[in-house]
Amino acid sequence: MKYLRILIIFLIGLSVISCSKVPITGRKQLKLIPYSTMMEMGQTNYATFLKENPAINPPTRSSAEVSAVGVRISKAVEKYLRDNKLGNKVEGYKWEFNVVDSPDANAWCMPGGKVVVYTGILPLTKDDAGLAVVMGHEIAHAIAEHGNERMSQQLAVEAAGIGLDIYMQQKPQQTRDIFMSAFGIGSQVGMLGYSRQHELEADKLGLVFMAMAGFNPERAVSFWQDMSKVGGNKPPEILSTHPSDAHRIDKVKEFLPEALKYYSSNAPEQVKNTNQTKAVTPDPKKPVTPADNRKPGVKIK
Repeated sequence: MKYLRILIIFLIGLSVISCSKVPITGRKQLKLIPYSTMMEMGQTNYATFLKENPAINPPTRSSAEVSAVGVRISKAVEKYLRDNKLGNKVEGYKWEFNVVDSPDANAWCMPGGKVVVYTGILPLTKDDAGLAVVMGHEIAHAIAEHGNERMSQQLAVEAAGIGLDIYMQQKPQQTRDIFMSAFGIGSQVGMLGYSRQHELEADKLGLVFMAMAGFNPERAVSFWQDMSKVGGNKPPEILSTHPSDAHRIDKVKEFLPEALKYYSSNAPEQVKNTNQTKAVTPDPKKPVTPADNRKPGVKIK
């Protein structure tokens, strides 16, 4: 009991030191892992992932579109953060955008701007704006440091007996597994409420980022509506790591007026006129990835 009290006091004290605020939403969050450590783990695990799951090469039209959309969103993210004196949020970022052949409808972004999009989600994104919904959302997770927050929650429990630094040194594989799970790569267990909160928060940030990049944020509504039709039966929201489709779409609609303020001042005239309908479809003269013709899964992290 004595040690439990000491641990509780330690965690409370540490939470006071480690709390910061998420951009745009202003929510306070607990982060126990140093920024430099997260960046290093992002670089290492990204390289390991791509070694085990090589990016599409040579590039297809689809992968070129992923890179183009990613560059636009990354520039918008950096501008937003600079304008709001939060440039340290992307300090040391070296953006990378890769496409991996997989039937899963998934994408993710690790610390440092390391982005992977799976081919299985491309039939659902349909156009550049749909792709911007997904990439804006995933990049938002990284900017909001949700991965650090999720890891902190789990490591606070796992490392309670021996301390965070010692645990990470003595149990590198377990630490890596927690890291990969925190960024939606592999299975996720627990932290259901936090995961739903993070998803809705990433939706909001993602809408602002895509709008600042010149993509109409209204496209998010039809994208999530399409996603809701894929995958068959889903668990009730209370048992899911993600918000229900209806809840998510309602929240997106609720935040759209704010996001549209950024779009009205950043959308190029030609983008406004075409209403973001440029399709991300394979060029017949370019190689097509096998997963483009498969029925996609339903896993967005």
